[in-house]
Amino acid sequence: MAFLPVMAFGKFDKSLDKELFSETITFETSRITVGVFSYNDGEKKMQVSRENMNQDGEWSFAKLGRMFKDEAEKVIPVMEKALKHM
Repeated sequence: MAFLPVMAFGKFDKSLDKELFSETITFETSRITVGVFSYNDGEKKMQVSRENMNQDGEWSFAKLGRMFKDEAEKVIPVMEKALKHM
């Protein structure tokens, strides 16, 4: 018999997700955003996300994955700023 875990939380409600800090670093064809969020007044968490620009000049979300050195050098100070909001 397989064990199926029961989710402890219900459906995600965007209205309960509070953005406490956000800063975006823009590069030639991508941008990385560092944010601090608190869901339902819970523990503060840092989120780092990447968006890539497509051929039409529109932004689309992508897996953050690996960063080039120049990206890391610009993102780390923003992450340090974000830590002050946690």
